[in-house]
Amino acid sequence: MIILSLLLLGFTYYPFLRLYLPHSSSPAVSLAVSNSFYINIPKINAQAPIILDVDPFSQAVYRKALEQGVAQARGSALPGEGRTIFLFAHSSDVPWRMTRYNTAFLRLGELQLGDNIFLYKEGREYKYQVVDKKEVWPDEVQYLKEDQGDQLILQTCTPLGTALKRLLVFAQPT
Repeated sequence: MIILSLLLLGFTYYPFLRLYLPHSSSPAVSLAVSNSFYINIPKINAQAPIILDVDPFSQAVYRKALEQGVAQARGSALPGEGRTIFLFAHSSDVPWRMTRYNTAFLRLGELQLGDNIFLYKEGREYKYQVVDKKEVWPDEVQYLKEDQGDQLILQTCTPLGTALKRLLVFAQPT
């Protein structure tokens, strides 16, 4: 029974542990094969598929999408379109609702100016560099609604394990 309990704990908390274990800096082969749009942030070991066209104002819709990966906000751009790409994901979740992807932005707050973020769409790599970070209140949605030009915005909740505020990471294409 003890061994079974330890295995269950290991399986449950593997998504968190995986983020701190060393890995290759290139995106996982399974993501490249199974998904034509995904994100890789080498500094924080974040790799996840990106789910397209997710309504950020419908909790039922975005919660389901976040179980599969990182969400691209409906109305925001795709790489190469010259407009704002807005991606959001969980930074944590309760153990019974964790999946292998919904903690993709757990370590997003560790990113610093100059860190690299890679998006891969249909075999093409798009490289971005972090230029700013902000914490905002949940009702400050202008970053989501207004096009800010050719940039990438990543969003997650902060502080870790809460939904008190939103952490926004801004990156420019390089």
